[in-house]
Formats: sequence, C-alpha cells, structure tokens
Amino acid sequence: MDMHVQSLLDEFKENEETFAIMKDFIVKFLNKTICVDNKIFIAGIEARIKQYQSLEGKLNLKGYKYKTLSDITDLVGARVITFYSDQVDFIASLIEKYFDIDYENSVDKRKLYEVDRFGYMSLHYICQIPKELFYDELHPRVNDFRFEIQMRTSLQHVWATIFHDTGYKSDVEVPKEYIRRLARLEGLLEIADDEFLVIRNEIDHYRKKIRSLVSKGEFKDISFNIDSYTNYLALEPYKALINKIANITNAEVENVSYARFYEMFVKLGIKYLSEVEQMRIDNSEDAYKLAIAQLGGTDIDIISSTVAIQNILIIYVLKKGGNRNDIKNLLELVNGRVSDKYLDNIIEQSKSIIMI
Repeated sequence: MDMHVQSLLDEFKENEETFAIMKDFIVKFLNKTICVDNKIFIAGIEARIKQYQSLEGKLNLKGYKYKTLSDITDLVGARVITFYSDQVDFIASLIEKYFDIDYENSVDKRKLYEVDRFGYMSLHYICQIPKELFYDELHPRVNDFRFEIQMRTSLQHVWATIFHDTGYKSDVEVPKEYIRRLARLEGLLEIADDEFLVIRNEIDHYRKKIRSLVSKGEFKDISFNIDSYTNYLALEPYKALINKIANITNAEVENVSYARFYEMFVKLGIKYLSEVEQMRIDNSEDAYKLAIAQLGGTDIDIISSTVAIQNILIIYVLKKGGNRNDIKNLLELVNGRVSDKYLDNIIEQSKSIIMI
C-alpha cells in the first residue's frame, strides 16, 4: 500500500464521527422533508457510511484518481425508495432545493439505459450540505464532504438487489441463457412499474370525479363504495335531522364517526349512492318521530350524531319487511350488544309510527 492511499485511509478514520453526523442529519432531514412536510408515502430511506475495508479496496485499485479524501463522493450514501416512478423526480426537485448538487458528477442512469444490458437504473445525485441548512462547529467538515443520494422505485430496488447478487458480484461470467431469463424478468418489472403509476393516476382521477359529482349532489349511477360514501358524508346529509332531534330535549350533539354504518349499507345490498340518499329522503320524517318516542319525557342532554342515521335505517329495515332479528343485527353491528328490553322498545315504537 502506497503512502498516499494510507494517508487517505487515515484521514477517513479521523473523520468517522463527521460521517456519522452527516448520515444522521441526511436521514432525519429526508424523512422530515419528504414524508412529513410533503406527505409523500414512500417505501423507505436508507443510509450508510462506506466501510473501511471497502474504501481500502477501492483506493488500492484507483487511489491515484483522488488527491484528497474530499474527492471521493460516496463516503456517505443515502437511498430513497419510492412506490411510483414519478415520485423520483419530485423528490429530486426537493433535494435540488435544499442541497448543493454536483451535477457534473451526478448521473441519471435511467437515461443511460441500454437494450443489451440488464439492470434497473436509478437517479444518483452527488450533494453537499450547505451551511445555512446545517452546520456543526465541532465538525466543520460536514459541509466539505460530498455524499450520494440514490432515488429509485421499489421494483427498481428489488431488481438492483437481485442483479447485484446474481451478476455484478459474480467472479464467473453469467451464461447467456440466464442473462436472457433475467432480461425477460426485467421487462416484466418495468411494465409493472409503469402500470402501477397508470393505475394510481386513474384511481386518483376516479376519486376526483366522484368528489366533484357528490359535491354537486349528482348521485345517480355513482357506485356505493368507501370513497363515494366518505364524500357523501362530507356533505353532512344528516346534520339537519340530528339538530332537529337534539332540539327535542335541547341536547348537545356529540360527533361520532359514521364509518361503522358502511358495513350496514353493504349488508342491506346498497349498490348506488342514490339509494342511500333516497333512503334518507324517504325515512327522515319517520326517523324524527321515532326520536320523539325515544327522547320525549326524558332529560337527556347529550346525544350521538349517529342517532339520525340509525333511526333512518331502523325505519327502512322495518318498512322492507325486516323482523326483530334484523333490527337486533343492525343495532349490534353499529352499537355492540343491546338488551332485549331496549330492542323490544325500539321495535314497538317504530311499528307504531309506520303502522306495521
């Protein structure tokens, strides 16, 4: 080992704490900037400091290329793994915004892809931490050393890992039959990557369309599902009825989630959102009368916001020929176990209102 290589290795050892600080800051900053501030759901963020043995091997091969330790750009490395390919470019724009980028040594391997070479590509940025972003008086070289950030999708990451294990690290030339099979798999993964993005975009478009239609009160032909139901509830369709019910005893309304009623609508065979709205229109008056029977003569001062929808469902089920067991299943589905006395009272009150 020559003196130059040894001096670089010694310098590396002397700056181990600096590299640890860099790694810790990079991971925390990327997590906050990507996941917290921009609410991007990703597969993960990894980081590592180059191992001494790895650096030693690299310098023994081509130590002549590096005049100083600062010339080595991958002493600290981070990787951002996304679910979708378009997230790579967005995250790259965030990294460009906060870090100093060495574009000359950075590479977008996605644009260097060759037909006759297997291996998924990723975007590699060589960066530095600007002092205005982070500075450590005890370790000022935090701002001197460059580091690498790789950005790629989950499928690209899986492929790169497999390729690394089966091809890159092998001391034996990979037979052409295996190269061909790997290339076929590579193509499938690339198609899958593209399809995941297309499907996500189409689902987003569908949700925006449903949100727009529901907000305009256009419920016809909108399938009943968790998305359309959530957007329907955002219109507060039961608010007027629950406020009217609360006025019976001047009670305060406690807001409770309507999510648990979704399963009830499914069990009732509801297929379209218009059916839910029509159910509300047709049964609200009787649901209010049921509330009068339930609350009249009491001094209840707090009621659940779900009383309105619950009473509508009770009336609806009985009008459709439902029996005691059907009402019991409904109440237990949304409230848990109910007593026989409470159940009998509800059914008796309901039947007297709808004349069954």
